[in-house]
Amino acid sequence: MYQLFIGNKNYSSWSLRPWVLMRALAMPFDERMNPFAEGSNREAFRRFSPSGRVPCLHDGATVVWDSLAIVEYLAERHAGVWPLDAAARAWARSAASEMHAGFAELRNRCSMTCGQRVKLKEIGAALRADLGRIDELWSEGQERFGGGYLAGPNFGAVDAFYAPVAFRVQTYDLPLGRRARSYADLLLRHPSMQEWYEAAIAEPWREASHEREVAEAGEVRADYRAVAP
Repeated sequence: MYQLFIGNKNYSSWSLRPWVLMRALAMPFDERMNPFAEGSNREAFRRFSPSGRVPCLHDGATVVWDSLAIVEYLAERHAGVWPLDAAARAWARSAASEMHAGFAELRNRCSMTCGQRVKLKEIGAALRADLGRIDELWSEGQERFGGGYLAGPNFGAVDAFYAPVAFRVQTYDLPLGRRARSYADLLLRHPSMQEWYEAAIAEPWREASHEREVAEAGEVRADYRAVAP
């Protein structure tokens, strides 16, 4: 059975991607949770991940690190990861790669925290540009490929790559157009996303640097997480 090494569900957007894809497509795996500690986790995580980062997938003696590499590895072994239609598949891979490599301002200004609700201090030009591109991508995918999800009627890899953005939309109440907001709501209602969310808010761990990032971004108006010990 696969082993998937991940970080805290409240914080780890990178871990969410392969986790939610594997859950949505019913790929059995053994979850290995590794909570973030203060400072660098690289040496501790190098026990199971060559890069010292999460996520990391073990399949017997084969070790695959980085969320995009994990998704491609799974696509070679399981149906449904990418669309069958060539045009939809090319678009989905392009959109997933864009998310994997871009949207730096969104990542930096809106750190993932599933269990909190935050009013941003400001939405500057760079963040508006990232949100505008997300709005464009989400609308284009739904319009071109005729399904509720980005590349057709079924949840796939490209949806998994944008799943952390849906949590950020919920946390920070990010401004998006009607179609894009509807897509975010669709992701948040997905059973695998709800499972992740319930586990995230039940976590007792707090990591100081992640907490500081959220506090610096804006005013925390609600915190639905379990009380820290």
